[in-house]
Amino acid sequence: MPKIARDSLLTLEAYSRERQHLRERVMSHKKVRKVLLNDNINLIFEDEMTVRYQIQEMLRVERIFEEERICDELDAYNPLVPDGRNFKATMMLEYTDPEVRRVWLERLIGIEDKVWVQVEGCQRVWAIADEDLERENEKKTSSVHFLRFELADEMVAGLKYGMSLSVGIDHVHCQAAIEVVRETRDALIKDLA
Repeated sequence: MPKIARDSLLTLEAYSRERQHLRERVMSHKKVRKVLLNDNINLIFEDEMTVRYQIQEMLRVERIFEEERICDELDAYNPLVPDGRNFKATMMLEYTDPEVRRVWLERLIGIEDKVWVQVEGCQRVWAIADEDLERENEKKTSSVHFLRFELADEMVAGLKYGMSLSVGIDHVHCQAAIEVVRETRDALIKDLA
């Protein structure tokens, strides 16, 4: 799958003009790609559109227009685009109360390594987490993690044939397992070559 190229990005001015329309499109697109594992943990399965939006937003917020810094953003975000053999997701641990968040981030150390996807009839595929940098320490985990799920050929074929897809967590303090709705599964299949 192609990465996002420098010359495909909008200038700050062009993005500003198109931002509202693009935001509406991306938010609608993300709804289908979001999997709620429980009341506080969700995954957003990234693709070219969601990552492109993140890059454009970072350029806008940080007012980045220098070529070198734009390339730095591309280098940072392009690894989040699926390459045709995997799913890539942002996992968010969302607790609104700061004290509750503190307690759960302490409890959920290592959770990023306990997330899985499973194609019907196949073994679980465990997440490869936070390849860019370590996001936890001995006291707590981060509220955001970046996950990659590498799929075998038979898993890709099974999904394209119509097999179901499940997502879950198997952590000592948090277990979840859900079958992904058809609309989400169909959207994720488009990430596969």
